[in-house]
Amino acid sequence: MCRIHGHFDADLSPHDMRAAGALQRHGGPDEARLAHGAGWALGSNRLAITDPAGGRQPYEGDDGRVKAVFNGEIYNHVELRAQLRARGHRFADRCDGAVLPALYQEHGRAFAERLDGMFAVALIDLRSEPTLVLATDDAGMKPIYYRWDGRRLHFASELPALLAMGRERPTLWEPGLDSYLATKTPFGEHTLVEGVQVLPPGTTAVCSRSRGLRLYRRPAPERPAVTGGEPGEQVREVLAEEVRRLTVADARVCAITSGGLDSSLVTALMADGAPSPGVHSFNIAYRGEWPHDERHFAREVAQRAGTVHHQVELDVARFPELLPAVAWHLGQPNADPITLSTYGLFEAVHQAGFKVALTGDAADEVFAGYGRIHAAVTTHGTWLPEYVDALAAIPAEARPRLYSVDYRAFVADRGSASDAITERLRQEAAHRSRLDVLTDFETQVRLPAYHLRRVDHLSMAHAVEVRLPFCQRSVRELARALPQHHRLSPEGGRGKVALYAAAHGLLPRSVLERPKQPFTLPITAMLAPGTPLWAYTREVLSPARLRTGGQLDPTAVERLLRAQQTRPADCLALATWSLLMFELWREEFAVRRAASRPAEARELLEVAS
Repeated sequence: MCRIHGHFDADLSPHDMRAAGALQRHGGPDEARLAHGAGWALGSNRLAITDPAGGRQPYEGDDGRVKAVFNGEIYNHVELRAQLRARGHRFADRCDGAVLPALYQEHGRAFAERLDGMFAVALIDLRSEPTLVLATDDAGMKPIYYRWDGRRLHFASELPALLAMGRERPTLWEPGLDSYLATKTPFGEHTLVEGVQVLPPGTTAVCSRSRGLRLYRRPAPERPAVTGGEPGEQVREVLAEEVRRLTVADARVCAITSGGLDSSLVTALMADGAPSPGVHSFNIAYRGEWPHDERHFAREVAQRAGTVHHQVELDVARFPELLPAVAWHLGQPNADPITLSTYGLFEAVHQAGFKVALTGDAADEVFAGYGRIHAAVTTHGTWLPEYVDALAAIPAEARPRLYSVDYRAFVADRGSASDAITERLRQEAAHRSRLDVLTDFETQVRLPAYHLRRVDHLSMAHAVEVRLPFCQRSVRELARALPQHHRLSPEGGRGKVALYAAAHGLLPRSVLERPKQPFTLPITAMLAPGTPLWAYTREVLSPARLRTGGQLDPTAVERLLRAQQTRPADCLALATWSLLMFELWREEFAVRRAASRPAEARELLEVAS
């Protein structure tokens, strides 16, 4: 696991590159290296997980004319190394990324199709015309942010590093506020920074002087048929194998155990047959008495699995201190309050001496676990408005009332982000089943933007690599191939039917029978007068600071704050939190206001592309 950055044909000095790399050092504290030549540079910060004594980046091919930097893990590197050795290639060490130059030399831009793992790769090919190649894994676990102006390309693992390569303050992507409030973070390839995009999952980008930048979506693998045996047994078998593979590391590995089904099942499978002293598990809670405390569920799972359990308690008095750091590490706003908890949790994991953690993230998207999916699939008649609003930090009907006069007019003229998503899903649902449409949208569009970037940035903020069994291709494709009734229960409003069956006998009944509850921060109770978070929120969302941004109406935001103060409610608290995180991000990066301009027709669907 590392952080990578670089450029192609940009006017950047080695000093510029080192300065950008220093902003990602938290994610790769073990070694920083840079290679550069005429019109190109590749940089890396290494977190040594596989072969700590080797792994010097950039990796080089046999003749040194293909060089690669790499962020992630390649789980099939042993098999690939054996195949490449048989073709005459030699390797200086056993690090997983060492296979990349040879694999590219053998297969060209199709090299990434042969990788099993989570990865963001950058290669420079100097064998003829200099060519830069970027590639992301097909689940979107490892992001690459990039800026392309038609001639020059900059890229980085994190937005702060990418922004440091620019010569000016970042400018707000004008539709960004509405996009953010409609989906809790920008979906698709857009970021909230004008001109900065995210390479989509499963994509290879090729950049050269003669042909510019070209993006290629790699073909999806064939979906396996579900044959023989109970689906629950198949899911358990496949998931157990992936958990086993993902626990192999030359560093200490632990489990994150929220107390819900998904992370608890991963924890139990890790602990099954683990050598002494066994698996270490971590749970986050908050000092004091707060609603939705899950620590007792996590403790029951740990006791049953026999893990060495670590109960982390985050002090709510630290929230004003932590929030600016969270906003900076994220690089752009994410309205899920779990961001703060994620940051504090991985700080504790790092302090306990662990470099790798397995989590249960992505199970709800892969196995249709969300209530909004069940409601959308089982509702007769109109279902789209309710589903799309369930994605939002602030419902579509309420958002315009918070906007300034100018921004309200801009959104009305352009069309809201919710409208674009609604139209996209309506068109797709005309030809396919609702469950398939929503599963693809949740896994291919929402999951990478909303969950995976959050987990990546906030774990690597503390030099912890997160591995995600539910994002492994074998698990995703098996789940997608299951008949609908093995994903969604016809009665009872519950998804993940096959996953519950897989967990039977491994987890306590209390966990299997508990109502579904999101792993999040109890902000409705915490955003109350007299708490440190409330005082801090009032300060950040003060009228004077809001006027600087120009897109929010200070009077309307004040009404929202008074409503939360006098009659606290989950919807008001989430709306308040989302505006707090947006303003913190805008101030943290000194983001300039966008110049008003007419909407372009081609942009109408980009927010959900």
